Amino acid sequence: MFPRLIALALAAAPLAACAPAPAPVPAVPVAAPVAPVAPVSGIAGLEERQPDACHAQDYIAALGQPGSVIPSLGVTRKYRVVEYRGIEPQEYDSLRIVFRLDQAGNIYNIDCG
Repeated sequence: MFPRLIALALAAAPLAACAPAPAPVPAVPVAAPVAPVAPVSGIAGLEERQPDACHAQDYIAALGQPGSVIPSLGVTRKYRVVEYRGIEPQEYDSLRIVFRLDQAGNIYNIDCG
């Protein structure tokens, strides 16, 4: 029985080359280029990104100082302290000052948010 299987396999091998060629793959249509979007005027809030709306520039002298000096800076606006790798809520307030602390607990960035 084993010699019959070998003979059958040898007889069928040349026929495998006679299989029809695969159907060609259809070409992918090329999308038409999109026209650039014109800038929109009159948008307020997050889209506008007012520079220094919270007056963070007033506290630039605190950069490099320990985070413990923040209460003594006399900040009269809302502020948030974000510790190194700390969790920060994602609600944006352009009038709130954000003090960001580095790994050593020193202020490395002051911005609005």
